[in-house]
Amino acid sequence: MKKKRRYLTATMADGYVKTIGPTTDSFTHYWRIVAELENGKTEVFWGHARSLAEARRKRAPAEEAARMRGWKGFAFEIVELVETPA
Repeated sequence: MKKKRRYLTATMADGYVKTIGPTTDSFTHYWRIVAELENGKTEVFWGHARSLAEARRKRAPAEEAARMRGWKGFAFEIVELVETPA
């Protein structure tokens, strides 16, 4: 049986909206790291996961990246993906 292609949307607390798709993957959560660099600029890293637990496991590598890259700080956020029409 052919899997249905769908669009998945994440809406972050700051109002940023990210749409993924079309996809047949079973992603359930979106994660985002907003890193504050030493020069005052920001860098954004993001991804999607097949479970909340999988998304939460991205936090430890983010903390390690902050130390290795000398970030002043970072915000790590996870939101649930919602299926949206094409």
